[in-house]
Amino acid sequence: IIFANEDDIRRVLEAAKRANQTGHFIWMGSDSWGSKISPVLHLEEVAEGSVTILPKRVSVKGFDRYFSSRTLDNNRRNIWFAEFWEENFHCKLSRHALKKGSSIKKCTNRERIGQDSSYEQEGKVQFVIDAVYAMGHALHNMHKNLCPGKVGLCPRMDPVDGVELLKYIRNVNFSGIAGTPVTFNENGDAPGRYDIYQYQIRNSTPEYKVIGQWTDHLHLKVESMLWPGGGSQLPSSICSLPCKPGERKKLVKGIPCCWHCERCDGYQYQLDEFHCKRCHFNERPNENHTSCTPIPIIKLEWSSPWAVVPVFIAIVGIIATLFVVITFVRYNDTPIVKASGRELSYVLLTGIFLCYATTFLMIAEPDLSTCSLRRIFLGLGMSISYAALLTKTNRIYRIFEQGKKSVSAPRFISPASQLVITFSLISLQLVGVCIWFIVDPSHSVIDYEDQRTTNPHFARGILKCDISDLSLICLLGYSMLLMVTCTVYAIKTRGVPETFNEAKPIGFTMYTTCIVWLAFIPIFFGTSQSAEKMYIQTTTLTISVSLSASVSLGMLYMPKVYIILFHPEQNVPKRKRSLKAVVTAATMSNKFSQKGGFRPNGEAKSELCENLETQ
Repeated sequence: IIFANEDDIRRVLEAAKRANQTGHFIWMGSDSWGSKISPVLHLEEVAEGSVTILPKRVSVKGFDRYFSSRTLDNNRRNIWFAEFWEENFHCKLSRHALKKGSSIKKCTNRERIGQDSSYEQEGKVQFVIDAVYAMGHALHNMHKNLCPGKVGLCPRMDPVDGVELLKYIRNVNFSGIAGTPVTFNENGDAPGRYDIYQYQIRNSTPEYKVIGQWTDHLHLKVESMLWPGGGSQLPSSICSLPCKPGERKKLVKGIPCCWHCERCDGYQYQLDEFHCKRCHFNERPNENHTSCTPIPIIKLEWSSPWAVVPVFIAIVGIIATLFVVITFVRYNDTPIVKASGRELSYVLLTGIFLCYATTFLMIAEPDLSTCSLRRIFLGLGMSISYAALLTKTNRIYRIFEQGKKSVSAPRFISPASQLVITFSLISLQLVGVCIWFIVDPSHSVIDYEDQRTTNPHFARGILKCDISDLSLICLLGYSMLLMVTCTVYAIKTRGVPETFNEAKPIGFTMYTTCIVWLAFIPIFFGTSQSAEKMYIQTTTLTISVSLSASVSLGMLYMPKVYIILFHPEQNVPKRKRSLKAVVTAATMSNKFSQKGGFRPNGEAKSELCENLETQ
């Protein structure tokens, strides 16, 4: 529906043509469009089927004769007439206004309207005349009431009160120049009398055709109407089409039969005809947003590639650990097993086994028992391993520090003391876990927020244990502390003879383990916003724990197993010496190796442990 001047009407039609919307719109034009040719010139196909209106009008008899007789001499009272004259006859009244070389001539005053130019009576002449008469009647009636019996303006009309005059204008009632009554309603509007046109193309000839009129009510010749493409089928006469499923009606203000359809987007569904409502937190809308359905629950499956790799590493590691344990038990009394510190070795191997076994707990379906076991064993295996290694490196460090001062052995280096120290360190981890159980009992949860994607179709609920990233840091924090402390002692004992009591293998083990966990931290926490967070973090954690165990197993025990099984000739006892002699030999060996590059045969490498085991 267009209310605009003819230039803007033309621009709208041109825009529709550029947008390739010819035939898409049915235009309704006001009387500014009417039956004019200029708005639709060269845009006939775009405007086809347009319905326009024009006020009912007739040609005023005598006006053509009067207007065509007007000249510059007899119409000087109209100050705009000279400008009209120049425009109508394409001439200039002043010689000074003529430009050199211009085709415009000087007006002669012998030009005549309708003879030397085209002329057609303007359609609104009738209304201009009626408007002048309406003003005259109003002033006449006002003068009769305010100045009865007087000629000219009386004091009550000097000056004229515009508000009072408007009342008289609205109350006029007379027969207009065309014989139609001139009246106004309470809003000041004249009664509408319109001719209704449609712009039609018949036999490739465009024209405005009268299809009806309005005088108090509508008279429309539907059979005379043609629509774009030449069809006579009426287009759908509705303000708004019915909304599709999953769309709500947004009523147009003040027009209850018109609305806009708005889709219930995101996690909303269509509650009724006019409202959308958000689904419950554990639900998502169905495909057409007419109801809600439960969000699918996912967990890490055993068959997933994210689980297959960690499980494979864990199985290989468990087999290797059991192989080492069986080998050590079978050759329990041999010198190499004794020199390794049998008690701490079995503790360390237990921790390595638990590190591998943790993988199965992390992949198993979360429930009360699984989540409880995760809390216990995820940090326990590492705590056992690093507590044993820390006790070993601490013993080596204290022995050589004591050797620098005296030949007496330091306190608490016997196997029983070492076990007490190790289990004391492990007990701190267990105490922390027990406190955690008391403060926050373990349970499984379904997290619907972690994978609540913008598109509800991809939303998933994640079945997991109630272990947050912060809780995980706290759980592994004590193990990390033991690992860092053990690494510090490994650095401090790096100067002992390389064959002495595993000092260098433990050092390499701790360096490699630190690198593994330094790589774990950015991968684990850097994927917190990833859609695959659950899979990546679980896989990264289990592989990091397994790699830590594998490093300890490979560097500390595989060389011993190799010697035990394939070089039994090296698995023989050294000659017995007193503890004091062993400590002295080890200390002097370290001093000599630091000075001149002299390297003794390293006979002290296992004697110390063997002597300690016998005490």
